[in-house]
Amino acid sequence: MVEYLGYLASLIVLISLLMKSIKKLRWINLVGALLFSIYGLFINSLPVAFMNFAIVIININFLVKMYMTKDYFKTLNLEKESEFLNYFIDYNKDSINEFEDLAKVNVDSSIKLLVLRNTIPAGIFICSKVDESTLKIELDYVVTEYRDFKIGNYIFKDNRELFTSQGYEKFIVKSDNDKHIDYLFKMGFKLEDNVYTKMI
Repeated sequence: MVEYLGYLASLIVLISLLMKSIKKLRWINLVGALLFSIYGLFINSLPVAFMNFAIVIININFLVKMYMTKDYFKTLNLEKESEFLNYFIDYNKDSINEFEDLAKVNVDSSIKLLVLRNTIPAGIFICSKVDESTLKIELDYVVTEYRDFKIGNYIFKDNRELFTSQGYEKFIVKSDNDKHIDYLFKMGFKLEDNVYTKMI
């Protein structure tokens, strides 16, 4: 059983290194290091136990900083012909296609926003006008490192006035991608007649 604990700890540490999200990496690595520390005690190897316990403390320290640090968000309007937008989409096209079919995205839309997180370009939000009160979301994409729903909450909750001030009352979006649908439900969308909707 002790040997299996060592294998399990090794596997968890390995999995942590595959995480694209730094926060997930820290959490999973913390668990792996904790198991390794216990494993070290079982095999009477204090260097293994102490070193991995130190890694646990380091991970906790970084996680506390991550959760305590206040992020700053800002949206910037992109021009109709935006070289940056074209580059951003082209650079992230493989990742975008995991959630949405880029071939169906109307890039030349009414509202095109670059979302900054602590001054770093972290996402793109594109909407087309359906009618005077409704916006269809064409593209809502966040780079891998910042997929912790904070940008989604900023767009749909904290920054609602950006849309309500222009008279818009509702978002709609179509999707058949399970990952995307899971995100939509987390953001408060509801399925109505095969369309996901959210009141602004």
